[in-house]
Amino acid sequence: MESTDEHYFFNFSFFKIDTKWRWMADLAKEESAKELENVVKNSRVRFRTYSNLGLRDDADMLFWFAAKTVNEIQGVIEKIYTTVFGKYIIPSRTYLSCTRPSIYVKDGKQLGFLSNSEAKKHVIVYPFTKTRDWYLLPKEQRQEIMDEHIKVSERYPQIILNTTYSFGIHDEDFMLAFEVDEIRDFQDLIMELRETRVSRYVKNDIPMIVCVKKDIIPLVRSLG
Repeated sequence: MESTDEHYFFNFSFFKIDTKWRWMADLAKEESAKELENVVKNSRVRFRTYSNLGLRDDADMLFWFAAKTVNEIQGVIEKIYTTVFGKYIIPSRTYLSCTRPSIYVKDGKQLGFLSNSEAKKHVIVYPFTKTRDWYLLPKEQRQEIMDEHIKVSERYPQIILNTTYSFGIHDEDFMLAFEVDEIRDFQDLIMELRETRVSRYVKNDIPMIVCVKKDIIPLVRSLG
């Protein structure tokens, strides 16, 4: 889906906060938030941060990274763990994927996350795997089915789709990240897509994780 020759690895790192964090002095938390922000902003990776507070029982926050190499992603996470805040977080879900041109969309656009456009209020993230029967269909038949899928999606221009590929590097086939201001718009889209033919070939599309955009310092403050 990219319009450039640049390729990136995406990392979706979800964390839980240790309850001991809430017992820290407020001033110490504030200094820890600034330290974390400094470390992440000075890294060489693109990033966005989100809150899952109260929305999931398996995650409190998402750090979404994009980098040219997995070493760069590991490097920034390593630095996060060396901060005071990093001593109080526990990884709960981690996904790895990479950008590739779509074989079904001819006029591919650059992914929202990589376009430097302003982030929307929410991102809904989920792993996605199609059945092996899908890949055994003739290419022409797959294109016809996907054209129907794409036509439905085009009715929701307010939703930005980031599709990245996990074949061979993680458990799923794809990682999907839908940026949207109104969550109900995304729900309407999914309900329509359930009625398209491609849904017959979906093996797995869970968990679907709703994330609320928060910059680093407000995110850390929200954790209590």
